[in-house]
Amino acid sequence: MKPPVFHDSEHEAFYYRMLAERRCTDSYHRALFYTLGLSKETRTHIQELFDFSDGGIKPEGLSASWQTGGSIRICRLAFNLWNGWSQTVEERFSTPYELFDCEAAPYFFESIRLRYPEYNRQLAPSIKPHAGRSR
Repeated sequence: MKPPVFHDSEHEAFYYRMLAERRCTDSYHRALFYTLGLSKETRTHIQELFDFSDGGIKPEGLSASWQTGGSIRICRLAFNLWNGWSQTVEERFSTPYELFDCEAAPYFFESIRLRYPEYNRQLAPSIKPHAGRSR
C-alpha cells in the first residue's frame, strides 16, 4: 500500500506517533489516527476523543467547547471509520453530504483508503479488443 498523503508535518508526526504508542497498525487504527490527526484541535484533545486504556472512542468529546464545525466533521468520520458509529438521532450529520463540506474533505478520501485498503487497490484496465473483431 502506498504511504498516506498528509496535510502537514504535524499531521504526519501525530499519525506515526499514535500508531507506535498503540503498537497497532491495522486499518482501524490507521484510519482513526490519520483522521483525528488532521486538525490541531483534534490532535491536542486526543485524550478526550479516544480512550487509550480500553481502546474505544469517546463520542462525548463531540460536545466539548473547543470543537469547531470542521473538527466535529473530522471526529464523526473518524468514529464512523473506527466502528460504524453515528450519533443517535443525528445520524444525518454522518452522511457524506454533511461530512465532506469542509476543507478536510480531500484528506477524508485518504482516511477511507486507509480503512478499506482491500477495496482501494489501483487496477489496470482489463478491456481488450476481441480477437477477430474489426472496427
